[in-house]
Amino acid sequence: MPESARAIENLILTYAACVDAGDFAGVGELFAEGTFRGGGTPATGREAVERYFRDTLIVYADGTPRTRHLTTNLRVDVDEAAGTATAHTYWTALQAVEDLPLQPIASGHYDDRFARRNGQWRFTERRPSVDLAGNLKHHLKPRAQP
Repeated sequence: MPESARAIENLILTYAACVDAGDFAGVGELFAEGTFRGGGTPATGREAVERYFRDTLIVYADGTPRTRHLTTNLRVDVDEAAGTATAHTYWTALQAVEDLPLQPIASGHYDDRFARRNGQWRFTERRPSVDLAGNLKHHLKPRAQP
C-alpha cells in the first residue's frame, strides 16, 4: 500500500480507537482542521468535535462508551499532486453493557475527505451514515426535547 494511503488508513483506524476508548479529546484532535457531519449542525474544529462526542455518547464508569468499532472495506483514493484524498469505509459498532450482552448496535459507512498539510494527512470532513440500527438506547444520549 502506498505511504499516503497507509497514513490515511491509520487516521481512520485511530478515530475508531479514540471513540472506543472514550478519548473524545483525541477525536477532536483528529478534526483540528476538519468537520464532522454526524447529524444536526456540523462540528468544525477540535473543540466543537470533542463537544459533539461528549454531548452525544453515553460514557460508562470505565470512561468508555463500551463499544468496539470494526472498520472494513476500506477504499482510499489519493491525489498526490493536489495533496487531497477521499475514502469510503464500512463500520460496525459492537456494544456490551451490564444489561445488554455483546451485540452489534449499528452499521453504516463513512465518506471522508483528507488534505496533506505540512507533510501530514488530516481529516477535512467525515460524513458518517447509519445504514442499519439496532439497540442504541445504551449508546446515545437522549436528545433535548423542544
